[in-house]
Amino acid sequence: MSQFGLPFDWPADEDQSDFIVTTANDVAVRHLDRWGSWPVRATLLTGPRKSGKSLLGRIFAARSGGRLIDNADTRPEAELFHAWNAAQESRVPLLLVTENAPPLWDIRLPDLRSRMQATPIVSIDPPDRALAESLLAKLLAKRGLPVAPDVAAFVSARIERTYVAIFRAVDLLDEASLSQKRAITIPFVRDVLAHGGLIDREGVSREQSEDERGHTD
Repeated sequence: MSQFGLPFDWPADEDQSDFIVTTANDVAVRHLDRWGSWPVRATLLTGPRKSGKSLLGRIFAARSGGRLIDNADTRPEAELFHAWNAAQESRVPLLLVTENAPPLWDIRLPDLRSRMQATPIVSIDPPDRALAESLLAKLLAKRGLPVAPDVAAFVSARIERTYVAIFRAVDLLDEASLSQKRAITIPFVRDVLAHGGLIDREGVSREQSEDERGHTD
């Protein structure tokens, strides 16, 4: 039986990027690692935008020899129905990747709907603190902007805890660093993210500020 090695050894030879494993995604990683024990030879992987679910799917397909269908909720339902059946017949695992699981993903074909009801669903959760800090540092380093751990911790503690916000923060810092020719320090980060609307001038995320105002109104 060909399966992943220890999940926390990832990545080995994925040429796109590192996949960082923390409590935000380790349930999904462990489930994919044990594909040989799936109750059916298919799984649905969901997760927020920019969460790495497509990358995780590619790693899974490369390691298991299985089939990956990304953005499954946009594909013809008949295609998914036949792919699901083929996975059971061939015993080759099938991974469907979507942002949302049923019922948010509205499946109209009754035969596909019944099969999806029998299919395990695993999710990548919003980033925890460890993942946010590691992802920020990794993305900035890939752009030639290595940062000290306290800078990544400062950013992750203050922006909205979503993958989209993390990528937006990296874009803003990258652009500002190039245009201003400045090192990425905490004062610089505070100014850039405040100017970009991710935090306020006191270093609090817009989401946190609105929440606090709601409690005091």
